[in-house]
Amino acid sequence: MDPENRTSTEKPVLPVPSKGNPVATASSILTTLAHGSAPFLSTFLIIHLSAPIAANVGGSGLASSVMLLGREYYQTAFGERYLLFLPLAIHVTSSIAKRAVLTLAPDSSSLSPSSRPSMSDLDSTADSEKSFTPKSRARIRKLTSLLSISAYTALFLFVPIHVATHRLLPARADSPAWPSNNVDLDALGSSELDFEFVKTAIKTWPWRSWMLYTGLVGCVLVHAAEGASVIYTRYIRGRVGVPTLLSLRGNKKNAVVAGVAALPVLTGLWVLSREPTFALSSIVRQYRNTLMGSWVYRL
Repeated sequence: MDPENRTSTEKPVLPVPSKGNPVATASSILTTLAHGSAPFLSTFLIIHLSAPIAANVGGSGLASSVMLLGREYYQTAFGERYLLFLPLAIHVTSSIAKRAVLTLAPDSSSLSPSSRPSMSDLDSTADSEKSFTPKSRARIRKLTSLLSISAYTALFLFVPIHVATHRLLPARADSPAWPSNNVDLDALGSSELDFEFVKTAIKTWPWRSWMLYTGLVGCVLVHAAEGASVIYTRYIRGRVGVPTLLSLRGNKKNAVVAGVAALPVLTGLWVLSREPTFALSSIVRQYRNTLMGSWVYRL
């Protein structure tokens, strides 16, 4: 049977775990969970980044309106819990668990004597030919790959800082984050937490704010581009035509995609940084105290 012809006619399907191989079964399940949760995170990412992109057209007013509209999807009691944090938890834990399983599993690239086919099996149909082919161990993606570097940098550095400064700290209603102030602060409401908050961060701490926003956007979009390439190759390629951009190879293609996606986000932030501050001085003071609740802004 011609392997080239067979490959060209096969349609991409979900991986079928090897019978009796717990490592392959676990890897297949974890891969499905990681890939299945990705569309939820991509949807959130598109909605969330639409706000700074809108600033290119309408400044902070339009950006804040788009952000408030987007919160109806990802910041409701149901949406935040089941459309954002649950898929994120599944994506992270399944990916890390898969790496742990494949790292700790023994190498099963060679067949055991009991699993080798007999001579009569070699004369049977194509099913026997497939069973005779040794099942190599699933490949572990290197930690130095763009997919891994962008994922772990975002997960352990940029995302925690962003969630803390833009979601958790503004919701706190306690004493001020900066001990030198003697004014009690109320929690920031959704209507108060708009892009004036972002402008305050950029204007007060320009270098660290640009590093944090650029690093977050860069890592997330590089990971999204790399992950989309993996999913496209595994499930879609061969079913639809290949666009011109996807004819580029490997890291070059993904870097182009991530750069194109990041450019309007960063230019939108630049437009915001050039605007004057429209919030009341008391709100701006509250913004600054909230941001200083994070160690990053206290350095």
